[in-house]
Amino acid sequence: MLTQRLEFAPERDTEVFAAVPAAPAVFLLRGEDARAEPYVSKTANLRRRLQRLLGPVEERTRKLNLRDRARLIEYAATGSDFEAGFVLYKVLRENFPKTYASRMRFRFAPLVKLHMENEYPRASITTRLGKLKGGTLYYGPFLSRTAAERFMNDSLDFFKMRRCVEDLHPDPKFPGCIYSEMKMCLAPCFKGCTDEEYAQEVDRVQAYFDTGGESLLRDWSAEREAASGKLAFEEAAAIHVRLEKLKPAVSQIPEIVRRIDRLSALMIQPSHLENSVALFRVERGAIFGPFEFRIQPAEHIKSQSMESRVQAALDSFSSASPLSALETMEHLALLKRWFYRSRRTGEIFLADEKLVLPMRRIVRGIGRVFRGERPEDDLLEQAKVREGIMEFPTAEERKPQ
Repeated sequence: MLTQRLEFAPERDTEVFAAVPAAPAVFLLRGEDARAEPYVSKTANLRRRLQRLLGPVEERTRKLNLRDRARLIEYAATGSDFEAGFVLYKVLRENFPKTYASRMRFRFAPLVKLHMENEYPRASITTRLGKLKGGTLYYGPFLSRTAAERFMNDSLDFFKMRRCVEDLHPDPKFPGCIYSEMKMCLAPCFKGCTDEEYAQEVDRVQAYFDTGGESLLRDWSAEREAASGKLAFEEAAAIHVRLEKLKPAVSQIPEIVRRIDRLSALMIQPSHLENSVALFRVERGAIFGPFEFRIQPAEHIKSQSMESRVQAALDSFSSASPLSALETMEHLALLKRWFYRSRRTGEIFLADEKLVLPMRRIVRGIGRVFRGERPEDDLLEQAKVREGIMEFPTAEERKPQ
């Protein structure tokens, strides 16, 4: 994590300050007492920050000064705010295992939880992950709980899966609820359907969540075409109305919202190294990296295409071991914090349903990040806003998370 190390002595401060870069970095200061807590932080200018912390003590000032305590400087240069935050998180987690979460001010990402282990599955909103290998499924990350609830409720309006939260004990004498009266629930609570019928409806809901709504769009579009082919125009018109109601619900789903155990992506960030970018791999919601990727290959690998070089870089992440549920929650919080910014540095490319990354788009994205150009998503989003296809986030959704 922290790749550089320097011994510090007050009498050699000028020499030490000249040896560190005047550039962004994450750093750690240690004293002679190995049991004492280190000082950990990130900065946009490491040399200036160390001069302030380790320089001669000014008279009549309350500024923190560690000149007489610090004896070791460890640091790692960073190329972007996301990389600095991720490295800082790893350093804090290692050195402050009990307090790092409060130091990072984590706000865990809201997720839609599909309780598949329940006898009669239902959906809810949560910020806590269970075991990803279990039957329960999680979808996210969403910007806010409000956004997650809106997506879940708007989506479930197209299905008849139960909304109640109790564990059901079906009883024909049970009166049911308003959803069953409005024919918006199959009512397993009073045996309004068979267990097989309810299981089929849950499968449809899962397919909808898994595909970001595309499964229902395809099904209804096929039904509309079939009805038109049979000259059942009234039936086709009714299906068309349902499709028009479905499209706004599907369009509100952010690109990054996926099933967490299938959330696979490649993030590209600027690098502090010359002629390079930093790559981060996202697997099952966990972040791995950074890996420095050189834009200009060495002489002996010039025959390789950019796509093959990127693929070789991706293959180096394959040995990464899965993280615990808590670590995955923390990584999702970092990912959410970066992705939902109004202006963010770097780009992210998500894998498709078959977990295949868009290599050609990634190569173009590497070029844009290296040149400091605007991301592809920003340009597309601006075009959609101008055409009225999508709206700007609400004031509540723009609040810092």
